Amino acid sequence: MDSLVALQQLVPELSEVLERRYSLLRVIRNDGPIGRRFIAAKLDNSERVIRGELDVLREQGLIVSSSLGVRLSAQGEQVLMVLQAMIREFHDLGYLESVLAKALGVGKMIIVPGDVDSNPSGMRELADATAHYLLDVLRDDDVLAVSGGTTLARVAESVSGQDLPRNITVVPIRGGLGEDAKIHANSIAVTLAEKLRGSYRQLQAPEDVLPCYLEQIISEPRIREVIALGRRADVLVHGIGTAEEMARRRGFDDASLMELIAEGAVGEAFGCYFDVNGNIVRNTASVGLRLEDLERIPLVITVGGGRSKAWAVLSVLSRGYCDVCITDEGVARRLMSIKEIT
Repeated sequence: MDSLVALQQLVPELSEVLERRYSLLRVIRNDGPIGRRFIAAKLDNSERVIRGELDVLREQGLIVSSSLGVRLSAQGEQVLMVLQAMIREFHDLGYLESVLAKALGVGKMIIVPGDVDSNPSGMRELADATAHYLLDVLRDDDVLAVSGGTTLARVAESVSGQDLPRNITVVPIRGGLGEDAKIHANSIAVTLAEKLRGSYRQLQAPEDVLPCYLEQIISEPRIREVIALGRRADVLVHGIGTAEEMARRRGFDDASLMELIAEGAVGEAFGCYFDVNGNIVRNTASVGLRLEDLERIPLVITVGGGRSKAWAVLSVLSRGYCDVCITDEGVARRLMSIKEIT
C-alpha cells in the first residue's frame, strides 16, 4: 500500500486514469463484444472520450475488435486482474473488510469494488468472488446447500476450474416462487452440480404455501428427505433480498406491502422478514430450510450487492448466523455510515 500511496503523491492523476481504464475494461469483459455507443451509455461518457480510450487499449493489445464490437484479449484479462488488486488497495477494501467484520460480528467479509446499483455489470465481480471462495472451501464429498435468486444464478454461471472437489452434492434449500425458473433454487442446484461435476437433489414444491397445507407438504417422503439433506449441509450459500423486493416476488399487493414496511421490515431470508436489528417482524409458511437450521451448518455464506441492500444485509447479519459475507463496495460504504465507523 505504501508504494501505491507514493505513486499517487508523485502522479496525482494516476488513480483517476486507473479507475477510468479499470471501469472500461470491466464493461468490456462483462458485456463484450460490445460497441462504443453502448460502452459510452454504461459509463455515462461521450463516444469521443470512449473512442480515445479504446484506441489506447487497442494499441496495448488489451482489446480485440470485430464487427460485433470489442472484447478483451487474453492479455487484457490478465491486466484486468492486476488492476482489480490495485483498485482494492486504492479503495482500501482490506480495511473495510476488517472493520466491518468486527462491527457486524461476521467471521469474514469479502468486498469487491463497485456498486451493483450504479453499475449492474459489477454483478460479475460479486459472482466471481463467491464462486472462487466456494471452490476454495468445498471439499470432497461435501453437501452444498443453495438458495434461489438472481445473484445465486450468476454465481452458478461463474463456477469454473480444473481442480474441482469430487462427489459434491448440491441441494436447494427453498421451493420455487413461481417466477423465472432460471433463478429457482432447483435450477441453480442443477447448474452448480454440472459445473462441479457432482450430483444434485431437487425440492419439488412451491416455497410459499397456505399454513394449513405446510405440514402435509413437508411430510411427503421425497420432500422431507431433501430438506433433511439440506440440514446436514457442510456449506450453505444464500442471497439476501430487501423486504420490498421479496414481498413483490411473493405477490404482495400494495396495501400488504405498505403494512409490511410499516412493521419495520427491511430484509428477508429463509421466509423471514427482519427489521434493522434482526428481529423477525413476519414469518411466512415456507417449504425448505428455516432460519434455526443454520445453527447446525458449519459454514454459512451470505451474498448480496448494491447500495440499496445495505439495510437488508445489516438486518440479516444481525441474526448472527453468517460466517462469511460477500458483498460490494456500495453496501460496505453505506454500512460504514450506518454503523458510524470512521
